Amino acid sequence: MVSILTNAGAISALQTLRTINSGMAEVRGQLNSGLRIQTAADNAAYWSISTTMRSDAKAVSAVQDALGLGAAKVETAYAAMDAVTGILSEFKARLVTAREPGVDKGKLQKELDQLKRQILSIVDSASFSGQNWLRTSVSDIYDSDLNRTSVASSFSRDARNGVSLNTADFFLRDSSLFNSTGGGILQADTRDLRTVGGIRFVTSVDVDGYTTNSNYNNRAGQAGEFVFHFAGPISFASPGDTITFDVTVDKDSPSQGLSLPLHTGKTIGVTVDRATVDTVLGAGANGVISDYTQYAAVLKHAVEQAGTGATVQTYRHDYEPYPPIVDQIGFKTLQNSGFNGSYVEVSNLVINTTTGGAGGLSPNAGFGTRGSEMTLTFEQFEVYKDVVVSFNFSVNGEAPSSHAFDRNQVNALLGKDTGKIETVDEMVMVLQSLITRPDTIIQNNGSGGILIKSDPAADRKSGAGTFIGFTNIDVNIEPIARRNFLDVDIAANPQSVDSYLQYIEVVLQRTIDGAAALGSLLSRIDMQTTFAQTLMATIDEGVGRLVDADMNETSTRLKALQSQEQLGIQALQIANSDAQSILQLFR
Repeated sequence: MVSILTNAGAISALQTLRTINSGMAEVRGQLNSGLRIQTAADNAAYWSISTTMRSDAKAVSAVQDALGLGAAKVETAYAAMDAVTGILSEFKARLVTAREPGVDKGKLQKELDQLKRQILSIVDSASFSGQNWLRTSVSDIYDSDLNRTSVASSFSRDARNGVSLNTADFFLRDSSLFNSTGGGILQADTRDLRTVGGIRFVTSVDVDGYTTNSNYNNRAGQAGEFVFHFAGPISFASPGDTITFDVTVDKDSPSQGLSLPLHTGKTIGVTVDRATVDTVLGAGANGVISDYTQYAAVLKHAVEQAGTGATVQTYRHDYEPYPPIVDQIGFKTLQNSGFNGSYVEVSNLVINTTTGGAGGLSPNAGFGTRGSEMTLTFEQFEVYKDVVVSFNFSVNGEAPSSHAFDRNQVNALLGKDTGKIETVDEMVMVLQSLITRPDTIIQNNGSGGILIKSDPAADRKSGAGTFIGFTNIDVNIEPIARRNFLDVDIAANPQSVDSYLQYIEVVLQRTIDGAAALGSLLSRIDMQTTFAQTLMATIDEGVGRLVDADMNETSTRLKALQSQEQLGIQALQIANSDAQSILQLFR
């Protein structure tokens, strides 16, 4: 059908041409922008993802810049710490030299003062962008919340589209050599717990106040004994000459708070005669005991042969080269009677010798000490944040029990927020909360000390083998510096060279640890920087997969559309030619 009002062919051709032109506009836009998805209208989901990821890539790029700034700060601090470590090593070498006899300590001190000034110069120069990690101003350098600094490390987005900027934390207490409120590595550490309320004791105090603490505090019992001094010689000229006496061992002591009845121990008679002397000293002695070593040997043989449960001994001084204590002889219980007591006694002494009498021996006795009881000398102290005190406690050779406490436990127990243990009764509460061994008494002794003992009602043992005390005492922050580096003066305190050496070793190790911490942080920053570069490249590639146009495909499609456009134009021309034929009829 041909109509003079409507040219259906032309209309169809125009519609086709419009579609082709629209496609060509889209393809030309992709070719010009390089993007398959340019607006949300193209693909809302992919456009949203790509736009978000491009934003994240910019954030990662900013983090990468921040990492560069952080790396510069850390590198500056590390270089300074490394230099200080070398100078401290030189300082230590000078102190070793100072120990040599005849060295002029005054001249050495001048060298040490120059090394001090060099360290101060390095510390003051270790600043980048206004930040100095070696000279700090932190109100409490020991508080991890206050001394924390950070370097931006990464940008992240979680599953709920929550974003966060992650940081690499560093604690300035690891690098601060001098802090305005004290506590820097080269300053005295104010967290010294000293004796930990009496649990340990100070083994030495230097002339300038430097203290050394032990890692134990215990008490061991001693077996019952008594001593006498030899007076001789003693002569057993005839076979009838004798010295007789009774030996009593291991009866209970009435002074140790034991419940009644008290055991009376074991008593056995002993006889010393010429036969005893000749057996021990040989027939050539002719029954004569000439000195204290011979007498001790004769008595030892007699009391042990009789099965008394005692022995006889001589003594030496407790200093090198440990010379003998001449003429001193002692009776001592062997504590093999099976009784709980520790006691030795000589009684009913009867002397029948030609000359010399009993050689100084006379009725005497000695109780052993009860080792399962001790008194701690209390002094108040403060448990700082992040400080942990641990120790072992044992009684009479039992397997030790392990205990530990920190600031939070102290505060919870005493109802405080200071971590301070200020009175004997507070220390008693702390120890009672930790040591729960049955039949162990921990109490205020009424005179400024803390009595710790096993209950005598349950533990009647005395003498050697009885024990109570604290071992393996450890404070996690120790060893610590108990003096200021700038105060080291071997000219004024020549007797302190050894303790100065000990101190320098402590601060040198802490400085080395600080440099290691900075090096670790720097390594992490380098790794994070490399990762950030890789991440940005990955994000760009991932976004490209979503929205970038395939230029080969797009250009091919454009050529096809151009061909379609030409065909469409020809179709329109053909459709319009029918109308021209009809118009000829009216001419």
